[in-house]
Amino acid sequence: MSRRTSAALVLCCAVAGVALAGCDEAPDADSAPPASTSFTGTEKIKVGDRSVNVSCSGDPVDGHPVVVLLHGGGDGLDKLAALQKSLAGKDRVCSYDRLGAGASDQPDGPQTFESTGKVLTAVVDRVAGDQPVVLAGHSLGGLIAARYSPDHQDRVKGLVLMDATSPTQTADLRAGIPDSATGTAAELRAQTLTVLQGEGPEKLAAPDSDVRSAGNIPVEVIQHGKPYLAAVPEYGPALERAWAEGQKKWLAISSHSSLTTATGSEHYIYLDQPDLAVQAIRRVVLQATPVR
Repeated sequence: MSRRTSAALVLCCAVAGVALAGCDEAPDADSAPPASTSFTGTEKIKVGDRSVNVSCSGDPVDGHPVVVLLHGGGDGLDKLAALQKSLAGKDRVCSYDRLGAGASDQPDGPQTFESTGKVLTAVVDRVAGDQPVVLAGHSLGGLIAARYSPDHQDRVKGLVLMDATSPTQTADLRAGIPDSATGTAAELRAQTLTVLQGEGPEKLAAPDSDVRSAGNIPVEVIQHGKPYLAAVPEYGPALERAWAEGQKKWLAISSHSSLTTATGSEHYIYLDQPDLAVQAIRRVVLQATPVR
């Protein structure tokens, strides 16, 4: 695969993250979830009539939030396995496949912000009980975490956004690659806009939206440092600039947020620089842990 084609495909996956999982008829978690939240390994939980695949590692640490990892578009929890294993040495860490991804059921209709939040709530209830959580998301997972947190400040006490999809991704893409574009760039534009409208494998669709505040929780935003989008013919530099601006926009989610650049990484920061991702998540966990 050429570097040019690879960049186009990765951008499609990255911007797929602007959409959020769930179903128009939003599923509800089972009324009587299992009492124990301390399972280790993988387990299927029911959310309405759908089955969601969940993986957990590590033991609960007194006072520490549970870490919940959210994968990017086109991925599954298996992609996060090494990161989860590294973090589990000091904390309880869980991940899950969204509907339409990995070993979870397919969605039974279009997916929305509200319904994907209900799926995430069911996962959090199962793996953390009444304990707080830190959400750490990559690309699509970062967008989900950032959209979810303002409405769940009672549970979400910290965020790590790893190259999260821009909150204005559709507008960014339309400005970066105009209607007059041809060739690879035009194909990329059309394919990505189609995904943003809900035609992707997860049936995800979401409009651009302003960033809402989640209060003063600790937030670390990490952006890629290797300009892989520059490989897109003619419009690559503009796409890179728009992506960087999108990362800055996420800082508005908290009065206690910071932005760093993973200089050795393309889009998959937690694979290219795993130590950097682990350190960022652990910092947020410690900042979100009440002082005793």
